[in-house]
Amino acid sequence: MNKKVAIIMGSDSDLPVVKGAVEKLKEFNVPFEVHVMSAHRTPNEAAEFAANAASNGFGVIISAAGKAAHLGGVLAAHTILPVIGIPIKSSTLDGLDALLSTVQMPSGIPVATVAIDGAANAAILAVEMLALSDNELAGKLSDMKIKMAETVKKKDAEISKQINNL
Repeated sequence: MNKKVAIIMGSDSDLPVVKGAVEKLKEFNVPFEVHVMSAHRTPNEAAEFAANAASNGFGVIISAAGKAAHLGGVLAAHTILPVIGIPIKSSTLDGLDALLSTVQMPSGIPVATVAIDGAANAAILAVEMLALSDNELAGKLSDMKIKMAETVKKKDAEISKQINNL
């Protein structure tokens, strides 16, 4: 059975950002679930979900939260699965508060952290983690990197042509 990815949002207002991870996981045909759980308002549910995630078929947890952004750390404290944090930009401090809260974890409770609102990269990192034991996913990642390189080479050629025609 293929491992699933859990995407846990601290609030339903995080969904517009989280959609970037959902779309990327769909591109790779990786099964996933999305849930809303709060480190502060539903801490028992978040802890229970994380504690049971591995036995429920998950291989990676993505956490999306803004402001204090303790969700990733709470989830990581209750599981041995890798947790990837997406700091969500808020109106207060443009996401810097969430970034610092997500990245500054104590020793023994790591949360891999992507850029503020970096949902697509969180999904790609989750796929990379799953690909360590899944050759099909590894192949899809290789294909993605090749396509990215081809796109850059095409843009380089177009820019060179534009500059030479000035």
